[in-house]
Amino acid sequence: MTTKNMAIVSLVCGIVGIVGSFIPYVSYVAPLCAIAGIVFGALALKNIKAGNCEGNEKGLATAGLVLGIVSTAVSVLMFACAICAVCAAASILAAAANG
Repeated sequence: MTTKNMAIVSLVCGIVGIVGSFIPYVSYVAPLCAIAGIVFGALALKNIKAGNCEGNEKGLATAGLVLGIVSTAVSVLMFACAICAVCAAASILAAAANG
């Protein structure tokens, strides 16, 4: 896989990860795209630093890496909020049952 392809895949995975983290049920799969964006972005930047590139892919790779990191953080935050909501609902139900 060329450096340009890795940079493009990184950017696309980062975008899919950040958009998918706000869509219900897709948000459970979005971190996988985000992690793929991080991995491909890091590999592309490594190849760029080694001089194995044809053009200017550094911007694409950096954007994909940043979007992947932000998407992972957003997904973790959304997951934590969902856990807190479930715990709060269970607490309210338990309090209502006790009376």
